[in-house]
Amino acid sequence: MNSAQALDVTPTPLALLLLGRGSDPASERGVDCPGDLPAPSDPDLVERARAAKAALGDRLFVLGHHYQRDEVIQFADVTGDSFKLARDAAARPQAEYIVFCGVHFMAESADILTTEAQRVVLPDLAAGCSMADMATAEQVAEAWDVLTDAGVAGRTVPVTYMNSSADIKAFTGRNGGTVCTSSNARRALEWAFEQAGEDGKVLFLPDQHLGRNTAVRELGMGLDDCVVYNPHKPGGGLTADQLRRARMILWRGHCSVHGRFSLDSVDEVRARVPGVNVLVHPECRHEVVAAADHVGSTEHIIATLDAAPAGSKWAVGTELNLVRRLAARYADQGKEIVFLDRTVCFCSTMNRIDLPHLVWSLESLAAGKVVNRIQVDPVTAHDAALALDRMLALP
Repeated sequence: MNSAQALDVTPTPLALLLLGRGSDPASERGVDCPGDLPAPSDPDLVERARAAKAALGDRLFVLGHHYQRDEVIQFADVTGDSFKLARDAAARPQAEYIVFCGVHFMAESADILTTEAQRVVLPDLAAGCSMADMATAEQVAEAWDVLTDAGVAGRTVPVTYMNSSADIKAFTGRNGGTVCTSSNARRALEWAFEQAGEDGKVLFLPDQHLGRNTAVRELGMGLDDCVVYNPHKPGGGLTADQLRRARMILWRGHCSVHGRFSLDSVDEVRARVPGVNVLVHPECRHEVVAAADHVGSTEHIIATLDAAPAGSKWAVGTELNLVRRLAARYADQGKEIVFLDRTVCFCSTMNRIDLPHLVWSLESLAAGKVVNRIQVDPVTAHDAALALDRMLALP
């Protein structure tokens, strides 16, 4: 039985396409939907990875994001979400090489938080993040000019999600803002509004859904307190009056995986699996979050399923690699865990980190050659660290 069958997921014709080559126009703004994963790599690569890792010993520290495929995650020294992994790297100053099995913005954060003597490696430089790419430094600078012209920049505090580039974190740091994760978004927004003062506003980058869900569900705002800034339209598609009346100015960005879950997905799984608990990530659309039974970060999802009683049923709205892994982990406890959507859809960029790329990077390091090093320039790193430090100082 393959992973799709085990999770009661129906492969679409897209499953026949190469990773990242298909699209699903019915989902939010259209997303790449690669179908099932490629077949496992040559078993010889497993032995080569083990040998290279053993040769490097304590000089090497391998980080594995929860969304990685099994054949990669098995070589991780620690697993976690993006911020946990960056902090884990910073806590291992004796490790000369940090190999980050994740995506580009994660490796950037690890480089910012580690020492100058440590070298951060991303096995495949093509492993990016579509959400992070939806907000460029030039676009955000232009948006700030729009807010300035509307007379609201002076009382607006930027808050950027961890899932953003170093450039965006640096912009946030320079302008008195902070970074947040899906776990501490509420605390970050409360802090930001305190800094903004009376009639203050937050510019939330780059995921509109996490910003909206946190503002409405956690802070009690109304949907009409939020406006969406579209960087592809003049003035963000907003009038100066709309910007003045808004409390949350949301960037028009989203996660291509979480953005594909719909209210129909929730209704369908409830009809298909009686008694199911719907558990989703706050990067999902507001109507999906509102219809779910439980909402939380990746770490919260894992903790919730770990504490769930035997025999309980769960439909999980997050990346399929993790859902598949959790379904296998808790199967012997009688917990039924299914993917919220019937269509197979992995994170295509995360899955660019495969075993061949990992072996190549490890063997190169063992031979004394540093490949695919991620380095954030000192000025950007300094400004980004300001925003990261403010997050670390949150109560």
